[in-house]
Amino acid sequence: MTTVSPAHIAMFSIAARGHVNPSLEVIRELVARGHRVSYAVPASFAEKVAETGATPVVHTSTLPTDDDPEAWGTELIDNLEPFLADATQALPQLAAAFDGDRPDLVLHDITAYPAPVLAHTWGVPAVSLWPNLVPWEGYEEEVAEPMFAELKASPRGKAYYARFEDWLGGHGIDTPPDRFVARPRRAIVLIPRALQPHADRVDESVYTFVGACQGRRAEQGEWRRPTAAEKVVLVSLGSAFTKQPGFYRDCVEAFAGLPGWHVVLQIGRFVDPAELGELPANVEVHSWVPQLAILRQADAFVTHAGAGGSQEGLATATPMVAVPQAVDQFGNADMLSSLGVARHLPMEEATPERLREAVLALVGDPEVARRAREIQESMAREGGTRRAADLIEAELA
Repeated sequence: MTTVSPAHIAMFSIAARGHVNPSLEVIRELVARGHRVSYAVPASFAEKVAETGATPVVHTSTLPTDDDPEAWGTELIDNLEPFLADATQALPQLAAAFDGDRPDLVLHDITAYPAPVLAHTWGVPAVSLWPNLVPWEGYEEEVAEPMFAELKASPRGKAYYARFEDWLGGHGIDTPPDRFVARPRRAIVLIPRALQPHADRVDESVYTFVGACQGRRAEQGEWRRPTAAEKVVLVSLGSAFTKQPGFYRDCVEAFAGLPGWHVVLQIGRFVDPAELGELPANVEVHSWVPQLAILRQADAFVTHAGAGGSQEGLATATPMVAVPQAVDQFGNADMLSSLGVARHLPMEEATPERLREAVLALVGDPEVARRAREIQESMAREGGTRRAADLIEAELA
């Protein structure tokens, strides 16, 4: 542990579980080390932030929330414009909130655009807490440029980039928008290196992988494996893209008839359990579950392959059937499959028969179990929460 004087650290994020949750254990550790942490976040996450010992700095956001994932639209530009619009209106709020109480260091989620602007204005270092995959050397040419070419040639895309450049320029930053977002000065990556494509081409002087920063999650409650359950499968599509009653019915059909198997089905807030029909005794259904507590006892995990769920599955050495729903989940599903610990099953192919076959094949393969334990051990060596805090303190030193 680096020995440094207690400092004022400001953390910035958006109101989304996949962006706030990965940072919480790191913040808790910094507070335990004696630092004063101010965490800028919309009101819906203030209580969760306060539980870490940090002081919530509440501001108003215009971003769609986890309660309405469809508000993000369907086109690439629909996913980009809200972040810039939100940053533009949030920056004055945040500047006022920290007026007279400037931090010694800025930490920020990759989507919190006001944070590096404020760090530049204040003349303090900024460190990105990166909750998902990072760009590798050659990423721009291989992925970003083909993906964004049509957008950048469109009137709407040109207007977006012009607004972004004007906003940055107005605060004395001449970095192009794409580099501003994807190429921070320093980033601590809160996923295991095993999930990163082309990990050997990542500049680790900028991006340092520390793996899962999960903690015990005791506040989420416990889960006890039923005494009659020889095998347990957890089914969860996360918190956003969960309006899939047909998929949940297929999962019930897939596993209900398996002798000795117990099914834990998390269906989210958008599905009524009544839509699933009559359930057999070996199936329990919840809108939310203490996922990590269950995975520590589960034999298989049917997941959407979000960044959080993917690394929780790896950290607990639980074989996974990945049924991705959106954005980076498709790439995560392919990575998990390539690691030899998962099957990637596209949603349109996720029939009861295919789900059952995939789970049984994974659980019955000793090579899958060996590979899962190997990855679990390598993740533990990455350092997790303590190493993340050490790296942050090194920036202060």
